[in-house]
Amino acid sequence: MARRKKVYEGKAKVLFEGPEPGTLVQYFKDDASAFNNTKRGIITGKGVLNNRISEYIMTRLNDVGVPTHFVRRLNMREQLIKELEIIPVEVVVRNVSAGSISTRLGIPEGTPLPRSIVEYRYKSAELGNPMVSEEHITAFGWANTQDLDDMLALALRINDVLSGLFFGVGIRLVDFRLEFGRLYLDEEMQIVVADEISPDNCRLWDMDTGEKMDKDRFRHDLGRVEEGYQEVARRLGILPESGPRDLKGPKVMQ
Repeated sequence: MARRKKVYEGKAKVLFEGPEPGTLVQYFKDDASAFNNTKRGIITGKGVLNNRISEYIMTRLNDVGVPTHFVRRLNMREQLIKELEIIPVEVVVRNVSAGSISTRLGIPEGTPLPRSIVEYRYKSAELGNPMVSEEHITAFGWANTQDLDDMLALALRINDVLSGLFFGVGIRLVDFRLEFGRLYLDEEMQIVVADEISPDNCRLWDMDTGEKMDKDRFRHDLGRVEEGYQEVARRLGILPESGPRDLKGPKVMQ
């Protein structure tokens, strides 16, 4: 594989220069982390599965008019994406009480929320991705009011699409986290979905049993972590026939 320059490396992915201007190659790792990176590990085959699951979901979103950075999958661990100016705000959409909202507000896990709740977090691993308000976001210039309106509208639209998509395969979409970026085309700017959508950043529970099929299996030492990711891919009909095969990563030019 040709040597490529690494642009950025995060906890779960690596970004490399793309084959043409305005593109990047996103490589999915097997590395896993939780609790603000205080817990780390490896989930064998996770990168392969997340690449396929995110490809499937991003394609479905593109098909219904939700703009994303996804262009196409390149191989088992890589996909071609559009280069964006990332907005340092994570958007969390909650349908059922779980995780931090249960802890903060004392709502028992599994309690359906009166309506979908949207929260914002400042994207900073060093600070623990703290929750912020629209006032913080606009005051510090991370995004303006129009950006926030677009992000909120897209997040709620995505929630509708994904809730129906997962419901159709017997999975409850408990909550999920989104990232957005600005895509510049000529003199126009568009807010589009970035990063990935996978069991890494979605809570996915079996509709009948409540069994978790996401990264909470790793967070809380529930075991059978790989099987949870595989089950999501299997239900979506995208599990590779030969299983989550591995590929050697590309050579990195510092």
